[in-house]
Formats: sequence, structure tokens, C-alpha cells
Amino acid sequence: MRFEDTFKLALNSLLHRKLRSWLTILGIIIGVASVIALISISEGFSASILQQLSVFGSGTIIVTPGHSSAIAAAPGGGRIGTAASISGTLTSNDVNALKSIEGISFIDGILSESIQINYRGQEATTSVQGVDAEIWKQIQNVPLQSGRYLVGSDVTNAVIGDSIANKLFKYNVELNSIITINGEQFRVVGIFKRAGSQLGLQDNTIIIPKDTARKLFTDIPENQFSSILIKVSDTANQEQVSNDIQQRLFTLHHVNENTQDFSIISSDIIKQQVDSITQSFTIFTAGIAGISLLVGGIGIANTMFMSVMERTRQIGILKSLGSTNYDVLRMFLTESALMGFVGGAIGVVLGALLSFGFSQISLQPDAGAYAGEAVSIPFVLRPEIVVFALLFSIGVGSISGLFPAKKAAELQPVEALRYE
Repeated sequence: MRFEDTFKLALNSLLHRKLRSWLTILGIIIGVASVIALISISEGFSASILQQLSVFGSGTIIVTPGHSSAIAAAPGGGRIGTAASISGTLTSNDVNALKSIEGISFIDGILSESIQINYRGQEATTSVQGVDAEIWKQIQNVPLQSGRYLVGSDVTNAVIGDSIANKLFKYNVELNSIITINGEQFRVVGIFKRAGSQLGLQDNTIIIPKDTARKLFTDIPENQFSSILIKVSDTANQEQVSNDIQQRLFTLHHVNENTQDFSIISSDIIKQQVDSITQSFTIFTAGIAGISLLVGGIGIANTMFMSVMERTRQIGILKSLGSTNYDVLRMFLTESALMGFVGGAIGVVLGALLSFGFSQISLQPDAGAYAGEAVSIPFVLRPEIVVFALLFSIGVGSISGLFPAKKAAELQPVEALRYE
């Protein structure tokens, strides 16, 4: 029997048992749709965070004062989920000591405060950072929408984020506009290009010269910084540099891992954490889909057993006309594989539609400088996941139909023809 004839017989059998076939295929559809949708959404989350990390800056490390660590449940009945916070400070001595670490290209102590600003009679509170103009540009180099970066000779000039320029006040803040920061007037010489990043935060920040910030930020002592910004050289290992920074600060602050009074954030560490979470979610998703596909496989096996019983006389006729055991086996395996393929194909389409629909949902923050910045998850559907889902569905269908097909192939023609 030719394969075309086998395929036609299998397809004709499915079409004549529409309700039973679709109820059987439904288990495969649910399993494949769930795995496609959940993995696609997971990949979208990962892509969104990695996109934001590109604004954070490749090879960038930030050291901040203070440290928080989770406390495990203690034998005496301590609570899970609480956190121990240790306060700390970063000083000019720390900055000078870290400069000598191999692999660090640029380093700058940053001053940062949330300060009230005024523009054309309107007041708002936002983040203002004092930086060394030349070094900061080398470390983060955030793209400009218009104007220029700060230079070493600037004293009362400022560069502002897109949200500050276009969303924080009733009137847009344009180049050469005058804004008042803590009573001091500043001329806007540059506006950052909109990043939409919740990690970089440059959309909602004003950058001013560090020396001027020292005079404005009276709450920060003369030799202290709000954070330390570091650029790792392209040839250096960022993880190794982070470890060297940690060990150097341990020595300077006379602390250890248990008493640590600073925190280190790096783009590579965040990326590793995101990848780890994504992989864990993928494994969890595969487990859920596996259960659904197992149920679908059991359904296919049950349907194929019923099909063998209903078509016993047909099998007898086919064998009496010269069909071999292999022909009968191939016919039933083709039928079960076809059910798996149809369920997988529909599941892929349904899962992709669900994922795409989720990507069209935007989260709309409605407070402060974030107002109007819609955050959405991009639609990501990797071809290898689609291929794997289809092949796995066909495999489930084939394996589920193997035993019923073998039973059908072993039927004796005379007994099959006498079957009522």
C-alpha cells in the first residue's frame, strides 16, 4: 500500500469521527498552546529587561551604600521573608582606592538627591545628580535628543531627561530654558533621548556639575557620595572586577559578607539573574505542558483503541485484499501522528495569538515623572520552540497510537471478518 493511500485512509477516518477526534486533539492543543504562550511571554519579559539593561550600560557597575539581605527561618521561630538592613557610607577614599583595581577604565563618585525644582511657576520633585561631566559621559554616554552634554567648564548648566522635558510640567522644558533647583537657576543645555527604561532612570533625572551639587546638597557630607559609578574595560571580566571591588571595600570598611554595608549592582549580574529566572520559568512551563500532553496522549491512545475495535472488519477486508501487517500498522500510526500534528499546529497558532495579545497590553504608570510612559512586553516567538512543539506533538501522537496500531496489525483476517 502506497503512503498516499495510507494517509488518505487515516485522514478519512479522522474526518468521519469529527467530534471524537477533536475532543481527543483538544488535550494536545491545550498543552502546546500553554507551552508556546508561557515561553513566549517569558522570553518577552527577558528581552524587555535586557533592552533596559542596554540603557543601564554594558560593562557598568554601580556601588551604593547600605546592604539588605534575606533572613532564613530561625530555629527559634524567626520569620521568613524579612530583611536585615545595614546602613553605610561611600567616601572619596573608597573612590581613590577602587581606581587602582585592574579592569576599571573610569570611575566617578555620584551625588544624588530628590529635590524640588521649579519651572515657569510650577513645582515638582525629581532626582538630581551631580557628576563629573567628562567622566560620566565616558561611563554612561546616554544618547541626546537635542543640545549637548555637560563639559568641565559648566557651573550652572544642566542636562535633563525626556520625561522632565515633556511630561513633568504643564509646559515643555526646551533647550536654553531656565529651571530652578533648590533656589539656584540652571540653564538647560541638553535633553536626553527618551529611553523608556525603568532601570537607567535617565528619563526622570537632571544632571548637573558635581561641584555645584556639593553646594546644593547640604544633606551629603563633604567627602561622601550617594553612589560610585564604574566602567569596566572591554577586555576585563566584569564578574572578576565586581569581586575585586567587593574585596577591596571589605578591607576598607572592615566588614565581611555578614556585616557588608554596601551593595554592588552590575549589568552582567542582572542579566545572569534574568536568565536564571527565565530558565526556571521555562522548566516550570515544560512541566505544566508535559502534564497536558500526557493527558492528550492518553486520549489519543483511547481513541485509537476504539478505532481498532470499530474498524476490525475493515482491517479484515484490507488484509484479505493483500495488505500486510506493516500496511495496517502504518495506517494507524499515521492516523495517531496526524492527530498529534493537528493538535500541535493549532496549539502553536493559539499560543502565539495569546502571547501576541499579551504583548499589546501596556502598563500605564500614572504618578510623577513616569506618567504616560507605557511599559509593554515585546512579542517573542522563537522558531526552534515552534519546531520542537510540533515534533513533540507528533511524537506523542505516534507513541500513543503505537500499541493500538500493533494490535490492529496482528489481527487475523478470518477472525476480523467474522467480528460483529
